[in-house]
Amino acid sequence: MSHRVIDNPENMATDISRVASSRRHSENGLPYVHKVGVPPKTNLLKEITETVKETFFHDDPLRNFKDQSKSKKLLLAIQAVFPILEWGRSYNLSKFKGDLISGLTIATLCIPQDIGYAKLANLDAQFGLYSSFVPPLVYAFMGSSRDIAIGPVAVVSLLLGSMLQQELDPVKQKHEYQRLAFTATFFAGITQFVLGFFRLGFLIDFLSHAAIVGFMGGAAITISLQQLKGLLGIKKFTKKTDIVSVMKSAFAAAHHGWNWQTIVIGLSFLAFLLVAKFIGKKHKKFFWVPAIAPLISVILSTFFVFIFHAEKHDVQIVRHIDQGINPPSLNEIYFSGEYLTKGFRIGVIAGLIALTEAVAIGRTFAAMKDYSLDGNKEMVALGTMNIVGSMTSCYVATGSFSRSAVNYMAGCHTAVSNIVMSCVVLLTLELITPLFKYTPNAILASIIISAVIGLIDIDAMTLLYKIDKFDFVACMGAFLGVVFQSVEIGLLIAVAISFAKILLQVTRPRIVVLGKVPRTRVYRNIQQYPESTKVPGVLIVRVDSAIYFSNSNYMKDRILRWLTDEDEILKETNQQKIQYLIVEMSPVTDIDTSGIHSLEDLYKSLQKRNVELVLANPGTMVIDKLHASGFTDMIGEDKIFLTVADAVMTFAPKMEP
Repeated sequence: MSHRVIDNPENMATDISRVASSRRHSENGLPYVHKVGVPPKTNLLKEITETVKETFFHDDPLRNFKDQSKSKKLLLAIQAVFPILEWGRSYNLSKFKGDLISGLTIATLCIPQDIGYAKLANLDAQFGLYSSFVPPLVYAFMGSSRDIAIGPVAVVSLLLGSMLQQELDPVKQKHEYQRLAFTATFFAGITQFVLGFFRLGFLIDFLSHAAIVGFMGGAAITISLQQLKGLLGIKKFTKKTDIVSVMKSAFAAAHHGWNWQTIVIGLSFLAFLLVAKFIGKKHKKFFWVPAIAPLISVILSTFFVFIFHAEKHDVQIVRHIDQGINPPSLNEIYFSGEYLTKGFRIGVIAGLIALTEAVAIGRTFAAMKDYSLDGNKEMVALGTMNIVGSMTSCYVATGSFSRSAVNYMAGCHTAVSNIVMSCVVLLTLELITPLFKYTPNAILASIIISAVIGLIDIDAMTLLYKIDKFDFVACMGAFLGVVFQSVEIGLLIAVAISFAKILLQVTRPRIVVLGKVPRTRVYRNIQQYPESTKVPGVLIVRVDSAIYFSNSNYMKDRILRWLTDEDEILKETNQQKIQYLIVEMSPVTDIDTSGIHSLEDLYKSLQKRNVELVLANPGTMVIDKLHASGFTDMIGEDKIFLTVADAVMTFAPKMEP
């Protein structure tokens, strides 16, 4: 038997009365019944402090600072901001070899992709390369992921491009368009930094996995359709992104706008890229094949166009990429005027999508290598790199899944692989950009299609359908919204359905009837365990949610409706009328004043029906509030039990235990 110290006379008196009650219970021939313990009172300030701590500091980020000297605390603080100072001390040549190979491999993949993604954002090709030079360097010093590869990505590029061109024409207002892109990038970085600094990362979790799967799949379809312009050699193409407008525009140009040389180049290299991707997927040791395939495609196609002067046969080419490193662009950002609010709005949306993708990628590879990833630190790092990027002619950069996968397969050890990639991009900007002059747009379209096709996750959609139909609806809603309307509409649908699911679960919690599993003292859902039996004269229900203002009335009405239905059935079969309602409260994590009022209303309604209300196993927060409100006095302490079995043994003692 366990013992505890009694330091309060009132508590002692209560305990003595409970012991006496238990003894009387045993003397009457009934089994011993444990009572629900009442937690000690906590003051309001302590309760608020604990709630805030669990919400914002659940990972106890300051635990390493305890019992440390001031100099040590300063060093730890600097290391927290720049993780490279921590893992850099154990860096060695062996790790550098792995990072060097990984960095060179992802550089061969990122250079042609960056040029294509810049076109997707309606920006000149060099801006894509700029965004793979500065942001990866900043991230390498501040990021905590060992595997994530930083740079422009297809979905964010499309999102940014589609929203920016609604405000400005990327051709006629080219300079203003670029300025707005830098402004959006700046606010994307501010959004990410603020979320991380104030530890608000949990907000991005409101976008469900199902919605993200659908959004990414729809974006992949939209991005691929946008590439028909380059793949077919069409000069005049719709600015809309929905599938109907794009297909109309493509087929309208079939008789006079398609270029057969462009089609041959595009489809030939698209087939080559897809075969290379298939080889890399089937044989993991050949991961480098799909990684270098885009660069090989660019080199070969550029060579053929140059030799045969295909540009004279209306094969569209890149023509010019500015040479040299990123020019400063701080003075280009709109800090006032009408474009400030537009840049802010676009930046917030793009920043959140970029953040969601990067955190998801980082967590995936961290789990594969079994190391921890601080989501808030990641947000600060991503935000800082985009803020710096906006001041150095970059647009929104984030983690790329395709490059990160290659980085992982190539054997990277640390973020130094990003530094290596950045250095290769630097050399490209300084020395090689003139060689891209004859690169056909068709090859860039092929590279983008081969890169984004993997975002259409059919297996994940099928699994969603099997597991949760509502999740599948959320997935398809986001998917169809992107494909048939626009990226912004698809994103809005994804967010709306995610919130709708949360509201539905909160306002309509699951409430089930319990029965006794044969040959046990266990009570479970009678739908899950059809062999379980109901207790004569007793209705047992379980509420599978916290009871708040949003669901308290539903909870009360649902239980009363069940009681009415049960009484009608019993009346028809001449069985014993319900005398006790037992509410199993184990899953009820919390209750508010509205919930308590609903329990009081439920109790009063039951009294009119001559039915006693009994509670089983209310949790710490719940029993504390029930005592504070006086509800326990209303129903009686003897109507609150530790388990359903205890309650049944008390009020239906003749039943077999």
